[in-house]
Amino acid sequence: MRTLIDIQDDLMNDLLKADNTTVKKEAIVMAIKSFLDVKRREKLASLIEKYEFGYSAKELEEMRMDG
Repeated sequence: MRTLIDIQDDLMNDLLKADNTTVKKEAIVMAIKSFLDVKRREKLASLIEKYEFGYSAKELEEMRMDG
């Protein structure tokens, strides 16, 4: 998909340096992928917090010590 966007020069320069490239398209694609990875991890973390494992931290520690 071709998209025309206006990005602040200082942000683009920082992104290019962080990605160690001079190709804007590569840097932007990398930034989008990184952003999406973070969002996926946040979603997974929120699901894990809601998951009822069945054992308390204390019970897990006792099981580890017995094993």
